[in-house]
Amino acid sequence: MLIDIPTKFFLVKGKGEGSTFLNAFDAALLDSGVGNTNLVKVSSILPPFCEEVSQISIPEGSLVPVAYAYLVSDKVGEIISAAVAVGIPKERSKAGLIMEVSGKERKEEVEKKAIEMIKEGMEKRKIKEYKIVSLSIEHRVQQIGAVFAGVVLWR
Repeated sequence: MLIDIPTKFFLVKGKGEGSTFLNAFDAALLDSGVGNTNLVKVSSILPPFCEEVSQISIPEGSLVPVAYAYLVSDKVGEIISAAVAVGIPKERSKAGLIMEVSGKERKEEVEKKAIEMIKEGMEKRKIKEYKIVSLSIEHRVQQIGAVFAGVVLWR
């Protein structure tokens, strides 16, 4: 198996500015605490029995599975936001759900969308009892700005 099934997860967020889109994205990753790892974008499933933890130190250069949303803009003064939400089934043997969204609006709006997406996804999975944790960030672009919100999966 390339990557072990994660047993832990935590939410991260960051924002940044840069001289290019990629530099702004890199600054947002650094601000979130995962900038010195190799992010492996995953689809939006929280493994069964995966437990929420505080942000933990991950060795630099590690391959890190993460579900994330981001947005980069060069429109000075524009507000950009990113959010993630996690649906955690009460029955821990079931897989949970992660939703990510970004937009050119306030962070409360994108976080609300992510939460609504969790509710719809859990309904489709016929999971009635669950809790939701979420996180969002916004940034007013100064030159070239970026926002990033993610759910890091770890073992």
